[in-house]
Amino acid sequence: MIEFHATTICCVRRPNGDIAIGGDGQVTMGQSTIMKNGAKKVKKIYRDKVLTGFAGSVADAFNLTEKFENKLGEHAGNLKRAAVDLAQYWRTDKAMRNLEALMIVADAEDLLVISGNGEVIAPDKDVVAIGSGGNYAYSAAVALYDNTDLDAETIVRKSLEIASSICVFTNDNITVEKLGEAE
Repeated sequence: MIEFHATTICCVRRPNGDIAIGGDGQVTMGQSTIMKNGAKKVKKIYRDKVLTGFAGSVADAFNLTEKFENKLGEHAGNLKRAAVDLAQYWRTDKAMRNLEALMIVADAEDLLVISGNGEVIAPDKDVVAIGSGGNYAYSAAVALYDNTDLDAETIVRKSLEIASSICVFTNDNITVEKLGEAE
């Protein structure tokens, strides 16, 4: 079976409510073929009040994002309740159990990572990154977050640029969505 991989997603929230999420545009088939350079893996959902980004199998991630948006509707936009409900559903539904993806979701109050293992993780810092270049982007974002006054969008862009210069599965075709102060 041919597998599609790659992506790097990074999200930063500043204390002033400035929130940004970004992702690169690369989709890789197997370990050696770039199938697409300009995929968009981050977007605003639920009346433009929630940011989401995904890493993993592209079709699975689109399916997951759609299901998450439905859960937000069921829970009147409550991000934590929707995330927990989705994680429980993801873990117990036979079809969903096979989805290979991770999601970052954020709104004005919360920043969460949702995994297919039924985990909903609120990171210790207001910085999180996932995907093949996630560790590189995370390291850069934490350094910029802790040592500069840069806004969330700038930190996300710079962190993804750094990841793209190191990770072969991450490119510099970056898309960023934002909420809050810098919007």
